[in-house]
This record gives sequence, C-alpha cells and structure tokens, in this order.
Amino acid sequence: MIAPLIPRLAAVFDVSVQTIGLAVPAYLIAYGTATLVYGPFSDRLGRRPVIITSLSIFVVLTVLTSFAHSAMELTTFRLMTGLGAGGIVPLALMLIGDLFPYQERGRPIGWLFGAMAGGMACGSVAGVMLEPLISWRGLFWGVAAFSCITLFGLLPYRSLLGKGTVTVKPSLRVVARGYWALLDTVRGRRTYTYVFLNAVFHSGVFTWLGVYFSRRYGVGEVGIGLALLGYGVPGFLFGPAIGRLADRFGRSYLIPLGLVLAGACAFGLALDIPIVLAPVLVTLLSLGYDLTQPLLAGIVTDLGPKRGQAVGLMAFILFVGFGVGSLIFGAMLPLGIATDLFLFGGCAIVAGIVALVLFRAETPK
Repeated sequence: MIAPLIPRLAAVFDVSVQTIGLAVPAYLIAYGTATLVYGPFSDRLGRRPVIITSLSIFVVLTVLTSFAHSAMELTTFRLMTGLGAGGIVPLALMLIGDLFPYQERGRPIGWLFGAMAGGMACGSVAGVMLEPLISWRGLFWGVAAFSCITLFGLLPYRSLLGKGTVTVKPSLRVVARGYWALLDTVRGRRTYTYVFLNAVFHSGVFTWLGVYFSRRYGVGEVGIGLALLGYGVPGFLFGPAIGRLADRFGRSYLIPLGLVLAGACAFGLALDIPIVLAPVLVTLLSLGYDLTQPLLAGIVTDLGPKRGQAVGLMAFILFVGFGVGSLIFGAMLPLGIATDLFLFGGCAIVAGIVALVLFRAETPK
C-alpha cells in the first residue's frame, strides 16, 4: 500500500521521494530481523500464541502509524510495526510444513503466496485510489480495522494453529547451531542465496513503480493505481496451480523461468514503451515472482527437521532482501529509473540462467 503512495506522501510531508521511501525498507528489514526471534520462539512456545500475539501487535501499531506528523515518525512507526508483525507470514508457512509432506506442499504454499499476492494487488490499487477520498491516515485505520476483524475471526479456529505449548525447548546455543547447520549444506546456501537475490530484485523494482509511472507518464494517484492493477493478480489466481506444477514436475525449470521472465519485464519497462503496454509488463513481472519465491519457500521447508528455524531464516533473508533492494534502487535513482531497471533486469536474467544448473536436482521425489 505504501510503495505506490511514495510520490503522494513525499508531497504531504514536504520531503524527497528517497526520504519517504525509507519507510518501506524500515518495515521490511525490521520484519525480517524479527523472524529470527519468532521462529525459535514458536518452536519453544508453539505456533498459536506467537501468531496471535504478532497479529495483535500489528493492529495496534498500524493505528498508531496513522497519527504520524512527519516522515521520520512514519518511518519509525513502520519499523516498530515490522518488528511486531514478523511472526505472521513465516509461522503460517511453518504450519504448512507441519501439516503437509514435502511432495504435497506446493499447492498449500501456492494458496498462501496467492493470498499474499492478492493482498499486494489490493493494497497497491486500493491505496492510491482511495487516498484522495479518505486520506492516507484513513488507509491505515482501514487496514487496522480489517486486521482486527481477521484476528477475532481467527480465534474460534485457533485449534488449527497447533498446540499452545511444546515440550521441546531448545537452548539459545542449540538455536544458533541450527541456523549454522542450515547454511552448512550446498542446498541450503543455494536456496537462501536465491531467496535474497530474488527479493532484492522484486522489491527494488516494485517499490519504485509508483515513482516510475509518475515520472515517465505523468500520471497521478488514480493512474498509478490502474497501472498496478495487475500486480499480484497472477499469484492470486494461479498460485495453487503453480504449486501443483512444482509438486508434479519439480522446481528445476520453473525457478529459472520466473527469474528470466521478471528480468525481461524490467528490461521492457526501461524502454520507451506506450503506457498501455507498461501495466502488462507489471503483471508479467508479478508472475515472475510467483514462479520463484513460493517454490523456493517449498524447498526451505524441506531443509531440516527444525522447520521453525529454517522458515525463520528464510523470512529474515527474504525481508532483509526486500529492504536492501528498495534501498539500492532508491540510491540509484539519480542515474535514472531506466538505468536502474536495465541493471536489475540484467542481473535477474543472469541469475535465472545460472539457476538452470544450480537447481537441476530439484525434481519430483
């Protein structure tokens, strides 16, 4: 919701787009860092109390964010919200790993990432289109209200979140060794490296798409919303189907395909193309993410017996990569958005070609 609003928020707080853009990596990096704590906590305390507590903190801090009176206050509240919300999505992925064997995880993980993609699509479009009507503060109140409804709607089904406590409570030393063990295998290092690179690419491009459409085509909030209408739609519609393909045929070709597709879309956006073609490339860019990140997450759930740590480490690397990508792209804005897109796209295509070799063993078991 915030990324497409960067041009509007920069005007509201009378700061540069780079300054207000820091609100995005502040949330993402804090979110990723917090997952290193929430994962082991859930292994010690159970998934249920951590998920419910994390969602409750998210509701409260989202309300407080609406009272920010400066770019610094907004960024600070976003950082705090990221720290509090870091236990929601990663623990949902851990639950899928608890409930489904590896050869059947593609479809439920597809549903999870499809829901995330649908949220991104809804936030990107609704945020910029509703802001002129209800203000940016009203947007945060709305998100908090829907999150509160979700929280109370979840409580009757809390038994599905697993037991409230667990008997095994590993020490901090065991937790640290567990993280090291995940990175001590070729498969683990390869997978986590691509999680990071993929996150850097997609966050760097997506965070600044609002600025891209504003500068390249001179469109306002509604125009940006319409241009981003397709982002997240492929995952929302086809996430489970992509997961089913991964279960049936493996991930060895789908992951490279997603990287090359996303890189090609970034190249296309850098060219002098008509505005009607740009939203199509944005939609295909989103499809590239859907062909990579959910499939990488499926591999992570199979890296070791300590699934909470494995997924927690992935979430840390993923969201730190999101934040780093946003920071790098923003720092390179003086070079021109087209140059940024060329460089990011070229790196994604190279990574996709290399992935053909690195992930060749990720075939159905």
